Amino acid sequence: MRFLKGHGTENDFVILPDPDGVVDVSATLVARICDRRAGLGADGVLRVMRTKQSDEVADQAAAAEWFMDYRNADGSMAEMCGNGVRVFARYLIDTGAVSAQEFEIATRGGLRRIRVEPNGDITVDMGKPVVSGESVASVGGQEYTGLRVDMGNPHLACAIGDPVVQLDLTHQPGFDTGVFPAGVNIELFNPVGTSRAVMRVFERGSGETRSCGTGAVATAVAAANLSGDTTGTWTIEVLGGTLTVTLDEETSYLSGPAAIVASGELMLAE
Repeated sequence: MRFLKGHGTENDFVILPDPDGVVDVSATLVARICDRRAGLGADGVLRVMRTKQSDEVADQAAAAEWFMDYRNADGSMAEMCGNGVRVFARYLIDTGAVSAQEFEIATRGGLRRIRVEPNGDITVDMGKPVVSGESVASVGGQEYTGLRVDMGNPHLACAIGDPVVQLDLTHQPGFDTGVFPAGVNIELFNPVGTSRAVMRVFERGSGETRSCGTGAVATAVAAANLSGDTTGTWTIEVLGGTLTVTLDEETSYLSGPAAIVASGELMLAE
């Protein structure tokens, strides 16, 4: 099985080209691929399929030729991945699968429109964030109140006051399973200046990652909510670099670098 490896602000993914959807990408195989000692190592797997080959997103086939079949590192399926869709777009561009500077990608969270910036960054229209009140996350015995933000996948973005570098995210933070029965991505952030925030994230199904695109948008939404101005451009500092989030009245945009760094042949079996 051919593979490629890519990352967006060090949120890394194994890419499996499977245009006709013939590969059995089981949860067990995905977990083995993502294992950082016995596999290739990644935060998730991006399977590249033609949209028309997937019953899940067949309704998006008229608008998008390609479907991002995203799996978390534990093998579970996810609705969306902001950095993942940017890396997926970079793969399509670099391999010539698309030639336009703007195009659509199908995801379980709906269509995402891509734009290639003059400096090579990839911008994705992430859709309108859906805010649905507050909830609480707990880390190391400390509780933090955060904003519930749906980006096609669930987020809880908490402004914590404490330095984010001191947090122990080696274990799953506590959260209200009644509010998030399918789990949740938890962002812990602090504003560090005008329209700027520093963030760490514990992703559902993957653990702490160096970056999270949907999480960066959720953080910008929560930070903007605190500032009283819910539109504008935010710079989000993550462990793996910097992302830019633009919020307007209708939608949100995520921008940043994305790179393909390796390719080869996968020897793992079930």
